[in-house]
Amino acid sequence: MGLRFRPVDNAFYDLFTESATHLVTGADLLAQMLSAGEEREAVAQKMRDAEHAADETTHSLFKKVNSTFVTPFDREDIYSLGSALDDVMDLMEEVVDMILLYEVHELPPRVSEQVDVLQRCAELTAQAMPKLTDPGSLSDYWIEINRLENTGDKNHRRILAHLFSGEYKTIDVLKLKDIIESLEEAIDAFEKVANTVEQIAVKES
Repeated sequence: MGLRFRPVDNAFYDLFTESATHLVTGADLLAQMLSAGEEREAVAQKMRDAEHAADETTHSLFKKVNSTFVTPFDREDIYSLGSALDDVMDLMEEVVDMILLYEVHELPPRVSEQVDVLQRCAELTAQAMPKLTDPGSLSDYWIEINRLENTGDKNHRRILAHLFSGEYKTIDVLKLKDIIESLEEAIDAFEKVANTVEQIAVKES
């Protein structure tokens, strides 16, 4: 059986790490948005700036793929992982933007628990990306992300049950449901990142 030669090119790992660091920033800004009060516009602007910076990192990653003859792992996996990281940031920015645009001043209590889940997912992902040089060592990472995603699912169902309890006006239900669904999608997107890392580990083993 032939051996595959994979060059050591830390630029890819650095860019994945940079992308994940943007997610930590985004999750923290989302947490700030929940209690920003009159400062919400300022927080939303910081989130837009962070999302733009994340886009720049993603573009740099894809440019690197297109200009590199031999990549550390399959090109399609690099694209998938880069896109998945970018999707998380887009969804978190979407939540912040909707809170601002919908002029939502009070969110259901468990929403903060969802943001806690997102912050933990972001931290774990940022810790995992530098270790992509040995993806097989990251099983604890994708297992924990899966556990967090399950926690997010349970929180999501309870938030929806509370939302439809009759406590909220119809127009508020519509606004809040959009925000709650995007939060759930952001947590799911973190799981997609972890699943992609697991797929890379399987291929490289």
